[in-house]
Amino acid sequence: MKKITFFILFLVVQQFIFAQKNQYADFIKTWNFVKYYHRDLASGKNDADSLFLVNIEKVRPNQNFNEIITLITQNLNTQFSSLPIIDNNKDILSVNQNFDWFQKNKKISKENKNLLNSIYKNRFDYGLLPKGKSVNDEKKYSFAKEENLPLKYRLLAMAKIQGTVDYLFPHKYLMDKNFDSYFTILLDEAVQSSTRKDFEKVLAKTISQFQDSHAFSFYRELNYKDGILFNVSYYSPFDFQIVGDHLLVTHLIFPEICSKARIKTGDKITEINGKKVSEIIKEKGRLLSVSNHQKLIYVLSTYEYNLIWPDNLPKKTLAVRSGSKKFSTEIELISAADKSQVSVLANYINNKNGKIKNRYLINKDIAYFKTDATMHFMENVDDDKLDAKMDSILEDASHKKAIVFDMRGYPDWGGFVFYYVYKYFSPVENYFYKYYEPNLKNLGTFNLRDPKYNYPQIENKTTHSYSGKVFILVNPDTRSASEWYSMSLQKIFPQSITIGQQTSGADGDVVKINLPGDYLLEFTGNGIFYPDNTQTQQKGIRINELIQYTDQDILDNRDLEFERVLNSLQ
Repeated sequence: MKKITFFILFLVVQQFIFAQKNQYADFIKTWNFVKYYHRDLASGKNDADSLFLVNIEKVRPNQNFNEIITLITQNLNTQFSSLPIIDNNKDILSVNQNFDWFQKNKKISKENKNLLNSIYKNRFDYGLLPKGKSVNDEKKYSFAKEENLPLKYRLLAMAKIQGTVDYLFPHKYLMDKNFDSYFTILLDEAVQSSTRKDFEKVLAKTISQFQDSHAFSFYRELNYKDGILFNVSYYSPFDFQIVGDHLLVTHLIFPEICSKARIKTGDKITEINGKKVSEIIKEKGRLLSVSNHQKLIYVLSTYEYNLIWPDNLPKKTLAVRSGSKKFSTEIELISAADKSQVSVLANYINNKNGKIKNRYLINKDIAYFKTDATMHFMENVDDDKLDAKMDSILEDASHKKAIVFDMRGYPDWGGFVFYYVYKYFSPVENYFYKYYEPNLKNLGTFNLRDPKYNYPQIENKTTHSYSGKVFILVNPDTRSASEWYSMSLQKIFPQSITIGQQTSGADGDVVKINLPGDYLLEFTGNGIFYPDNTQTQQKGIRINELIQYTDQDILDNRDLEFERVLNSLQ
């Protein structure tokens, strides 16, 4: 009898929670609207978070949308005496802004539609914020790492994510068209999350919907990422790279362990613990935010990220293709608690990354510049002599048959391309992109930044022409600023050939938002396009020649981009 009573009580509670799901979604949608547009909330005169936390607990099942709107706005000033804001911006990215959720909602009364329209018409001008204040300022709410957030704070975290999507993220239009519907499902999961780990999985799934490589870092914010995403406790005894539907074994870090499992270099692993590698990749894609599939493969192939494994068990059963043979084998992973084994891993990773860092193209006919290794040009050079030093370096480059800009990394010094390469080689006009920034007079839209910021202002600038070959090398590690400077180089050198693989697809400045629970959400805050409106978000920059590596190319440690450049000079 007790069991039956408990079961009935459980069903009643579940029905209560489910009935509130749509009410919570309606509350969040309305709260974000007034948070970002109402003058008292947007200006900080009234605290938007307090409005949320006080009223979210008053939400009840079967409340209609009108009651939700009244709950949120009843204590707000809705009589506006000053003149409505005027937006004179001409080039606007407005595709994200859509108020159909209330303007075309037959369940919302005419009076409430007029109220919300009035709040929008008399919205706040964020250009009036005090110095040091920003539209993305959010409070921090700390909780013990093992403690699940109380329901109202879980809902507040979810609300801030949706507000970010609706009002601050310029690329909402590229997200899944059903995001709002999926968000309602995730909201229900957040409500029902009984542990911190459960809630963090909801957060990971929600952030993955951004499809933005700048938001990739969010997985590191998760306290339970080990149980959700990857093996922090165990590492593979071999290195690998994902190619198509398999892991290609590229190096045996612990040969004895690999030999025991009959694993050798060149083998192809197609399944892990009975799950196909292709399915594992899809599952990881639902928990990680990346702009495109190529970037996903790149991060899953990065050994030290340790993201590919589907569980945190110390042993794995692998399906292996070795030449024409297929077999199944069990292999032991390396424990992160074993200091001697970890030392071997650390040395391997350092040596591997050191080889990439020290990768240079040396040829007497080529001027080679590596984007993550330009700071050394400034070493031991006085400020007043730096211009002369850089002019000398670039003048020498101008006499070579080819100039190569290796953008496969993150720039260590933005001034190299933005200022000095521009100063020496570019015409005064270098309009290589369209940069859309948040429209402070109409948040949720983005206006074109003044083109004068597209390149530095240099008095008495001279231009040195270059008729030789120019190559720009790119891959998925060409990200953000590296993509930006690559676009500049493409404009400065019209004859340039960009070669490699699809880039990260996350150009523009990074914006950071605090979420309850000490989580930090980073995302792309600007819309970056080519002058003809070709988008770079998700797609990456324009590439003239896509270069694809075969398994054997990878095993032979070939640099096909270098080979392509050298062959062009023969």
